[in-house]
Amino acid sequence: MKMEHDLHMTKGEEETSYFKNSRLQEKALVETKPVLQKIVMEMCVDLLHPTMTIVDLGCSSSDNTLFFVSNVFKAVSYHLEKFSGHPTELQFFLNDLPGNDFNRVFQSLQRFRNSIDMDHKGEPIPAFYIAGLPSSYYTRLLPRRSVHLFHSSYCLHWRSRQLPDGLEGKKRPYPNEGNIGIGATTPPCVVKMYKEQFQKDMLLFLQLRHEELVANGQMVLTFLGRKHDDVYSASLNRLYGLLSQSVQSLVEEGLVEKEKLESFNLPVYGPSMDEVKAVVDQSQQFELTNIKLFETNWDPYDDSEGNDVHDSVQSGINVANCLRAVMEPLFTSHFGESVLDELFKKFAYNVALHLVKEKTKYSAITLSLKRR
Repeated sequence: MKMEHDLHMTKGEEETSYFKNSRLQEKALVETKPVLQKIVMEMCVDLLHPTMTIVDLGCSSSDNTLFFVSNVFKAVSYHLEKFSGHPTELQFFLNDLPGNDFNRVFQSLQRFRNSIDMDHKGEPIPAFYIAGLPSSYYTRLLPRRSVHLFHSSYCLHWRSRQLPDGLEGKKRPYPNEGNIGIGATTPPCVVKMYKEQFQKDMLLFLQLRHEELVANGQMVLTFLGRKHDDVYSASLNRLYGLLSQSVQSLVEEGLVEKEKLESFNLPVYGPSMDEVKAVVDQSQQFELTNIKLFETNWDPYDDSEGNDVHDSVQSGINVANCLRAVMEPLFTSHFGESVLDELFKKFAYNVALHLVKEKTKYSAITLSLKRR
């Protein structure tokens, strides 16, 4: 896989596009909105510079991108209205890999500006500027001490461009046979490689952001993780296990070469809260001001809190469409476009069978960090 080219959400407005299937990510933004707005208002009080610089890492290209911008804007506007603070200008940088559909984001900006004007008629509103920043957040992005707030949602479970040593190429010393990530039959040595890659990536990420943040600058980070220490029972890995079964079915039917399955490993790792805390402590560069875990149903359109799945078939389709919107470019690059419809049809079926037995939820970790 060529991560910088292939890792992006599915473009366009088709039924399998990210534009039509990003409600899971939207729910995370709603869940973390109070924390984000509290931090933004704190920063307004302490702001010594007339411009607040905010960076959204892994911004993607759906309406969620500007939903985040709107949440920050409303918090600053509320602060200005309530406390009559000095005028603050907002500089937003929207970051993602170069393959992201930045055009869609910027084509919707005028509509967004019009909605801001309508919502704040007759009220003082801060001037704001929005620019794209196409690059990996595992590299330096901006000048030293230039950023007041970093935000990232549903991104940092993705590893850096490199898969763990030993999992790339045909001659892997630690094969992960039959799995496209961490699954029930993944050897402990492979799990260890994924964990070490997470630690390495996260330490690098914290170091880079520490260099770019102003004194007392902050970060709000949300990503998929796991509720318990046991990696194998993690809901994220169970989901990818069902996806592995779906690919295996295509291998058995002769639609996908076995070597294609064996040479594919998703660069994804969902850490536990203890693993996250340990990396933050190891970095010694940030104060952990808040951390919590929240859960959300696999089916992004199921808002119920009970343990019953009312329509497992439709939920299976919803889950498959949601994951396809994220994974399609990676799978197209590796397996070819011709098998995608059949693959995700099988995946939807496998998810439906699973949900009949057990309603399962994603675990997500959100944390707030302040630069030391």
